[in-house]
Amino acid sequence: MFKKLFAPTDMTVGSVWKSIVIFTLPMLIGNIAQQLYSTVDTIVVGQYAQNGDNAIAAVGSALPILNMLLVLFIGISAGAGVMVSQYFGAKKREELSWTVGNCITVTAIACVGLIVIASPLIRPVLVMLNTPDSILESCYNYLMISLVGMAGMAYYNILSGILRGLGDSVSALLYLLVATVINIVLDIYFVAALHMDVAGVALATVIAQFISSVLCLIKLARMREHFDFGWRFMKPQAHFVKTLIKLGLPSGATQAIMASAMIVVQSLTNCFGEQFIAANVVIMRVDGFAMMPNFSFGMALTTFAGQNVGAGKYDRVKKGALQGTLMAVGCSTVITGAILLFGKSLMAVFTETQALVDLSYDLMKILAVGYIAVAVTQSLSGIMRGAGDTMTPMWISLISTVLIRVPLAYGISYLTRTPELPFGQSICIQVSLLSCWVLGAVLTVIFYRFGKWKNKKVA
Repeated sequence: MFKKLFAPTDMTVGSVWKSIVIFTLPMLIGNIAQQLYSTVDTIVVGQYAQNGDNAIAAVGSALPILNMLLVLFIGISAGAGVMVSQYFGAKKREELSWTVGNCITVTAIACVGLIVIASPLIRPVLVMLNTPDSILESCYNYLMISLVGMAGMAYYNILSGILRGLGDSVSALLYLLVATVINIVLDIYFVAALHMDVAGVALATVIAQFISSVLCLIKLARMREHFDFGWRFMKPQAHFVKTLIKLGLPSGATQAIMASAMIVVQSLTNCFGEQFIAANVVIMRVDGFAMMPNFSFGMALTTFAGQNVGAGKYDRVKKGALQGTLMAVGCSTVITGAILLFGKSLMAVFTETQALVDLSYDLMKILAVGYIAVAVTQSLSGIMRGAGDTMTPMWISLISTVLIRVPLAYGISYLTRTPELPFGQSICIQVSLLSCWVLGAVLTVIFYRFGKWKNKKVA
């Protein structure tokens, strides 16, 4: 029984909703654990750093840039997950072996290239984004440490994506839980004991994710009953690298678009001062947990669709889309209610400043209902990606984020300017994000119903 728990799962047979739930639960726990990385970072610097509120603001200002640095690996992970799930569903051992090996090689090349290119650009970008002088140096230290340790973050994302593509969401969960405990312990030690402040939480995260990536690599090396693992398969092969890029580029581009929009909006956010920046960080921490069921169902449905498309079972894919979306919407509805009822208590975990708690809660109420819309977007986008259609979700993100969110945020800011509010109403940030989420859900439903994703099979 224990061995079966950590073995790849064939999602082409059995009850549809049970397959989705059983696969989703470990990922949900894992996503919650991963969210603890940044949440514990925020709590620790908020409680133990010399200037807690400014430290929170520093971490928050750094995150949009860090997300931009990670988009390349998110794209590789997405492409790998689609290829692995479809080759696994089609029982193609040779192709599966080359896919895993080439993913490892491409990730290594990408890590080196990113460090070389990004290192000299971080400080100029922070200055360009109007980062307040009081937090600029802390932001810079956080980003440089994260960049140097990027390999650990990158390989965990890639290797855990491969494990999920094989239907094994439990192993990735176990390794992430181990890393989360290590991260929490190191956070407290580096910040509370060594007084390293923001640099300490960055270093703790890098060490913890490096450990989790090593554990994932060891697990894959032991799965020889399903594919071959060795140096021979790490030699780049044009077909597999090209397919990986073709499938991963749209997902990576989607994340890049969103990260770019966050950076542009962050520039506007920085204009409202340190307290508003800190409030947005607190919101993002609560938001991260609220989004976890949506992301988990989305990833589960990607694997579910990939395996069943690989096996040619399209009727089963449609059933999974309906049942998975309904379950995701149900979870998000419950979470929205909890945020509205207990939001202030959640915000108070991060700071003792009552004005910051009140501001964070007021802004969070604007976003709460949007989680239901995101549940629809993530679920149906997961189906399309798993089937091999990674372009449609990318275009939807492009339209809703670039053409709606960014112009709307700056438009509301401009139209609400007064002598007392030279940058306008700060709620422009949350109103624009909510509008982006709702439009994204509407467009996703429309394009899913068109059904072009059925013609994008890889395996």
